[in-house]
Amino acid sequence: MGACCSCLGSSDGSHPQLLLAENEREAISALLQYLENRSDVDFFSNGPLRALSTLVYSENIDLQRSAALAFAEITEKDVREVNRDVLEPILILLQSNDSEVQRAACGALGNLAVNTENKILIVEMGGLEPLIRQMMSTNIEVQCNAVGCITNLATQDDNKLKIAKSGALIPLTKLAKSKDIRVQRNATGALLNMTHSHENRQELVNAGAVPVLVSLLSNEDSDVQYYCTTALSNIAVDETNRKKLASTEPKLITQLVNLMDSPSPRIQCQATLALRNLASDSGYQVEIVRAGGLPHLVQLLTGNHQPLLLAAVACIRNLSIHPSNEALIIEAGFLKPLIALLDYNDEEIQCHAVSTLRNLAASSEKNRTALIQAGALSKCEELVLKLPLSVQSEISACFAILALADDLRPQLYESHIIDVLIPLTFSENGEVCGNSAAALANLCSRVSSAHGKYILNNWNQPDEGIYGFLLRFLQSGSATFEHIALWTILQLLECNNDDIQALIKESEPILSGIKNSSASQQPNSTNSDSNDDQFNDAKVELNYLYQQILQILG
Repeated sequence: MGACCSCLGSSDGSHPQLLLAENEREAISALLQYLENRSDVDFFSNGPLRALSTLVYSENIDLQRSAALAFAEITEKDVREVNRDVLEPILILLQSNDSEVQRAACGALGNLAVNTENKILIVEMGGLEPLIRQMMSTNIEVQCNAVGCITNLATQDDNKLKIAKSGALIPLTKLAKSKDIRVQRNATGALLNMTHSHENRQELVNAGAVPVLVSLLSNEDSDVQYYCTTALSNIAVDETNRKKLASTEPKLITQLVNLMDSPSPRIQCQATLALRNLASDSGYQVEIVRAGGLPHLVQLLTGNHQPLLLAAVACIRNLSIHPSNEALIIEAGFLKPLIALLDYNDEEIQCHAVSTLRNLAASSEKNRTALIQAGALSKCEELVLKLPLSVQSEISACFAILALADDLRPQLYESHIIDVLIPLTFSENGEVCGNSAAALANLCSRVSSAHGKYILNNWNQPDEGIYGFLLRFLQSGSATFEHIALWTILQLLECNNDDIQALIKESEPILSGIKNSSASQQPNSTNSDSNDDQFNDAKVELNYLYQQILQILG
């Protein structure tokens, strides 16, 4: 600390003796005493603050330097909420043309800007303008401290837009290319802090930050790589930004794919998240696969670092949306690790894993067969009734897709999938209930003579079986659910199995439910608006199903 006040000692002959005013001598004397007992002194109030302020307002540059250095050292060890009386002399020092004063003042302000309340007050008191000036100093130390302070200020939500609108983004972007690694880290960290809202991201793009961030992905410093990768990941959240990136940054995908192999897990994670966000667009879905992204992703799925697993499975989920990627994903060996993730105790990871499997099953018989052979169906059946609703929703949607495929029906019957579908139709979640009912209805259509036994075995069990499902849906009051029930009944009546047909024809509760459903769904003949027209369309469909059933029943 003595170095901060070295100008107060006797001259070594290289500088003229200082001429001090009386109040300055008193302030120096008092300050030296306070420093002797610093552990017991509050420098942010009363005598200590008055002594420091006297030096600040002195016309003597050495005293200003001493004050600035004192503030810098004090705030390194004592960071807490302060008032305007403390910040004002530091902001005055920021106006100095002396680089030593600038460096120390920026450092002191940056230290205080760790505190949330101080961040707000510094900006309210006009701290941004002098900080921006100091960022453009020719002195590297001043640049470093000024940018570091801006970085801290930019972690406060209320400050972010003010910083974006203050003109700070262009100098920050320039300093991100600094040859001094400390300045570069602070500048890229500040740019990252500005990417957490849509409006600020647009300001950042307009300031020309994107090409700089992309160019720094290959930087040797892991902190700079991390800040830039994370900033680009956030920028890629916005559709307009993704389109701009696609047209202006042709090397971006290759660089991000390479970073998935980084020795740093946090860089791997952010690169994968950036690719996930970019893969919201179909063009990027294809480009990421072409750039060799799949081998990296399948490797990441076998790890045990939760954030990285989540990023990787979310990314492959988006890539699986594109039909041209489906076979390539299966060939790359994703099925086993995706199925294994269903046992992972993380709801979001489970959802993405099942959603990917569902996408892969959507359009190809070969893919569906591969899924079942890999054990996806048996694993889903084993776990579905124990999993959270969000995961049940994804699995039930997967079941519904599989049940549409005639070629898979024998395997679905033999896996006893009906034993899990029926309990799922009791779910209070509309998606789970509806998806499961749709799958069950599809399994009841075009029932072959070889597989009629599965319908018969499940007619009354589990949980009142198919019979109970039909009765509940007929009495649900929901046009959608009644439609599913009537359609299922029609399929069962049209199958060439006398025993199954008899179960419908001889069940008074089901016959009564059919009649009651029909009676409640007669279309209105009066004039109606568009919503009523849609409702009437549903009634017409239900009435049509009822008439078909009636013809068979006679």
